[in-house]
Amino acid sequence: MRGLGSVDSEGQPREVARHDNEPSTPAIAVRAVGHRYGPREALRDVSFSVTRGELFGLLGPNGGGKSTLFRILATLLRPTTGRAMVCGHDVVGDAAAVRRRVGVVFQQPGLDPWLTVEENLRHHGRLYGLRGETLRTRMAALLERFGLTDRLRERVSRLSGGLARRVELAKGLLPQPDVLLLDEPSAGLDPGVRRELLGYLCQLRKAEGVTVVLTTHHMDEAERCDRVAVLDRGVVVALDAPETLKAAVGGDVVVIRTDAPAELQQRIGERFGCSSVLVDGTLRIEHPRGPELARDLMTAFGERISSVTFGRPTLEDAFVHMTGRQFADSMDGGAAR
Repeated sequence: MRGLGSVDSEGQPREVARHDNEPSTPAIAVRAVGHRYGPREALRDVSFSVTRGELFGLLGPNGGGKSTLFRILATLLRPTTGRAMVCGHDVVGDAAAVRRRVGVVFQQPGLDPWLTVEENLRHHGRLYGLRGETLRTRMAALLERFGLTDRLRERVSRLSGGLARRVELAKGLLPQPDVLLLDEPSAGLDPGVRRELLGYLCQLRKAEGVTVVLTTHHMDEAERCDRVAVLDRGVVVALDAPETLKAAVGGDVVVIRTDAPAELQQRIGERFGCSSVLVDGTLRIEHPRGPELARDLMTAFGERISSVTFGRPTLEDAFVHMTGRQFADSMDGGAAR
């Protein structure tokens, strides 16, 4: 990838010397980062690295600290403690160099709805010093990649949510970044369009070698990542490949709904010798043979059970396993953003 710095006398971008492209240098390195909003702690001692060319997810419920960390990596917010590096450059001490190497797609739309697709991309490119044939060539390539060539002169306000998100991606990729940061990229999109967007990101990583870092609270998005850092209340509670995180659950997940969960929990322990966890009014049991256990539970306590389900563990089950709380309810206490 090329870095963009100053422009020459003809308005074309000069090449920037890239001493940071050694394979051993992580695309992103976060070391003991913390952040406070007054008395509230949004991040605490967050550390991880992202390798070059990786599709990396920051997974967590709303309020888990994802967006705060995103803003720090995008140089929009200074960490209270710790240090974050992007392509070998400090997000605070060398913010200008970081900005030349990242493309950013925010959760809220960053397009001017009254301008055309072409006008939005052209104005964005000029902010990065792109002019003339260089800008035209890059725009044409991105429009082709995202199936937007026939929408070139259409106002953004007339585009569907999925098409507008494609324009956002094209805009973020226009300066040819080494790292693409996306904050809840599928926010407001229906499941079909969300899958389409994930497909584009996977193609992009494979075709261009771009490092993609996204924040999400959607499990299907996290499933497509190479690795996932799970954030809860500002803390990284797990970091690994999705399959590895799910394997840590240790078997099938059996979920039991009953009007008397505490009483049934005790009786299940006495009868079957297996431990259960009470989460949000339901009993959850991790067991190597979920179907057999579900059958035996219904046989023994059917009159006390409203419903029982079982299945292979999901990332949401892994979150419950690690935190003891439901994914959606883990923000109780309002500690982070």
